[in-house]
Amino acid sequence: MARILVIEDDPATADHIVASLQAHGHVTTHVADGALGLERATREPFDAATLDRMLPGCDGLSVVEALRARRISLPVLMISALGDVDERIAGLRAGGDDYLVKPFAPEEMAMRIEVLLRRREDPANTATLQVGDLVIDLLRREVTVAGQPVRLLHMEFRLLEFLVRHAGETLSRRIIFEQVWGYYFDPGANLINVHIARLRKKLDRPDRPSAIVTVKGEGYRFDAD
Repeated sequence: MARILVIEDDPATADHIVASLQAHGHVTTHVADGALGLERATREPFDAATLDRMLPGCDGLSVVEALRARRISLPVLMISALGDVDERIAGLRAGGDDYLVKPFAPEEMAMRIEVLLRRREDPANTATLQVGDLVIDLLRREVTVAGQPVRLLHMEFRLLEFLVRHAGETLSRRIIFEQVWGYYFDPGANLINVHIARLRKKLDRPDRPSAIVTVKGEGYRFDAD
């Protein structure tokens, strides 16, 4: 059983979400306003949230951006009628963990929440990862290089964690999309390129090559040396 915050202003959609989640044994709290949803997510211990894009008070993108700015790692499933690739990328880039397009099957929505909950409960996520002088504290969601803190956005952190967990392996763009963003995008999209460039800018040092290596035609590799 998990506590799920449902932030949705359409009554019919909210009823479907709440009914499906409760049928799977979860406890739900429903709010119909973005600002109120942000307030509840900030001060109450929820296990995951569903978040509509278009909300009164504060839109969904602003809500998830504010959560990540406050270093709140609550898993968020964004739900919206805005379904083209650019809109989905915008939702994930803002800090959403997954993105579901309306209309949707309630069972699929509930299963996506289950996936987000499993990721959070994975014992591997309670460890500290270290490669050389790079240290990732997965509990506090903090990164240091040579003892100096490095501030990462939510999806930058997730991407770095995935690369470091698979240090030395060449990871295809498709695998990165599926494992970091949660489902498949067109590998031609530039979302990964943008995040890799940001990580390099924040992590690289002028006295040594970047640890994040582009493997032409194959993907990316994090070098442990």
